[in-house]
Amino acid sequence: MPVIAFANPKGGAGKTTCALLLATELASKGATITIIDADPERWISQWGRLPGKPDNVTIVGDVSEDGVVDAIEAAAEATQFVIVDLEGTASLMVSNAIGMADLVAIPVQGSSMDAKGGAKTIRLIRNQEKLARRRIAHAVVLTRTSAAVTSRALRNVAEQLEAGGIDVFSTAIVERAAYRDLFDFGGTLANMSPSQTSNLDKAQTNAREFAGEVIAKLRASADPKEAA
Repeated sequence: MPVIAFANPKGGAGKTTCALLLATELASKGATITIIDADPERWISQWGRLPGKPDNVTIVGDVSEDGVVDAIEAAAEATQFVIVDLEGTASLMVSNAIGMADLVAIPVQGSSMDAKGGAKTIRLIRNQEKLARRRIAHAVVLTRTSAAVTSRALRNVAEQLEAGGIDVFSTAIVERAAYRDLFDFGGTLANMSPSQTSNLDKAQTNAREFAGEVIAKLRASADPKEAA
């Protein structure tokens, strides 16, 4: 079953938020999900201990550098999707997980530091492609963007990515209070109350569009004709 890894050695790029949004959106459609929580902060594991975690989402934490490949393989046999939230370093664990992935999403904020981290991730992907002798689909997802204004720094990052021929998700992850509420109160966007969370409908639409684009990229990577 598809393995989607979220990687950027620059910490704070939005990997965990993207991973959790994707997992909960897929789960809301009835899919079974395993999240490999390989981030040392264990934010997704903490979310899983709060009320409201869907029964069709399984979280596997405390994954070692040596055990991540086995953990991903076992999860892929047990559930329909495997989502890997990787640590914010360029480690052997990150390289191994990338080598197992069907799609690597590279979260990048509108800053040169994040862009450099994204470039390092792409180099890791290129190395793993050579070792595995296969193409590993990957794309940058712009994160924590403003719904109202595109910053100068973000425009600069987007221009650099375009100039480098890097695939970028059409759907950026907008900064939303609802996403912070997930980690504070648990559950999913679907079971939040609009009276308690501002712009919930926009957050739900953003997450749904992002998940839809992930599925489209997985299909395109499995059947190159769809990418044409």
